[in-house]
Amino acid sequence: MGLHMIQVKSEVGVLKRVLLHRPSKELEQLTPDALESLLFDDIPYLHRAQQEHNSFAQILRDNGVEVVYLEELATETLDVDATLREQFVAELLGCSGSMLPSLHGALKEYLLGLWDTRTLVRKAMTGVYFNEIPDHTEGSLAQFVREDRRFALTPMPNLYFTRDPFAVIGNGAALSRMYYEARRRETLFGKYILSYHPDYARTVPFYYDMVERFSLEGGDILNLSEKVLAVGISQRTAPEGIDRLSHRLFYEKESSIETILALYIPGRRAFMHLDTVFTQVDRDKFLIHPEILKSLRIFEIKRGARRENSIRELQESLENVLCRYLQIDRCELIPCGGGDHITSQREQWNDGSNALCIAPGVVVMYDRNYVTNEILQSRGVHVVSIPSAELSRGRGGPRCMSMPLWREA
Repeated sequence: MGLHMIQVKSEVGVLKRVLLHRPSKELEQLTPDALESLLFDDIPYLHRAQQEHNSFAQILRDNGVEVVYLEELATETLDVDATLREQFVAELLGCSGSMLPSLHGALKEYLLGLWDTRTLVRKAMTGVYFNEIPDHTEGSLAQFVREDRRFALTPMPNLYFTRDPFAVIGNGAALSRMYYEARRRETLFGKYILSYHPDYARTVPFYYDMVERFSLEGGDILNLSEKVLAVGISQRTAPEGIDRLSHRLFYEKESSIETILALYIPGRRAFMHLDTVFTQVDRDKFLIHPEILKSLRIFEIKRGARRENSIRELQESLENVLCRYLQIDRCELIPCGGGDHITSQREQWNDGSNALCIAPGVVVMYDRNYVTNEILQSRGVHVVSIPSAELSRGRGGPRCMSMPLWREA
């Protein structure tokens, strides 16, 4: 794959390598009281969710995709150098919210005392109970009254949505500043893998950093072409974050991006990221939730003079904008759920707009969104469906569950 170890310059180029996370014990740490704070609407059945995820991974392999796992790469990364374990734990605790110095010290000692790196990685993902920390006494009123006091370190149940904590852009990556504190530690895994893993170290420029002030999440970033990036202004990504990303891409780092199309969509949970309502399924076909077209605004961002961007709002249809920037004669917007209002809302809620394209005109979709799947098939798109009864409870589909590391151009 040449000098570069990551490459994504398209949403539809043949997918060759992808990063996944198989759901694990972190899902079994969910309780009704913790659902809202950990961004879930229901508690998935772990055993079935793992079976569904296994099916997803196998379908990718059957279609020639190399599947690599977050837990494996993180373990290999931290094993490179003993000092990386200490550095990782320090950063992990640093972005885990405020805690008493005594607890911080006890957690650090506990995590660094774990006998092997894989166990450390798993505990970082699944959380640490107070009663797991030897000799730690709860000498604080705050720890007695906090609702989540059973956890000294909260779990990361959203980890199987690997799309969000970072995004590959060309041969570089944007490390996400996650909107919700519950997900901010997730970015650490991508940061360490891309910075220190033997396969990626010193080859990946970063276009955004997790310590930035404003939120920017991977689910809002679509590589439309080598030169054009689409980014959603959404519930999870702030326009100020897009401003910062654009300056890194245009003026501070080496990048082939010449234009950013910022798409403003309603900022609510059902539309949390751009890819929950809009994904590309072929070189000239896009899957879209029709409801966003009512309020969609499109802004064009280009390099300007004196390191200041040239920004204008485009007063034309999404189809025309896509045709112009993709240099195609026509493009087709395929409505999620078809023309029926109830069906489109139901299937979009269950990730019916969240297609993962693995080759031009070939997509992975949840089987439960059968109306959308049938429409795609009728429009010449080959649909490979996967079981989704439990995975869909986390509010993310096949694209959300995958981070492409290499696509053919």
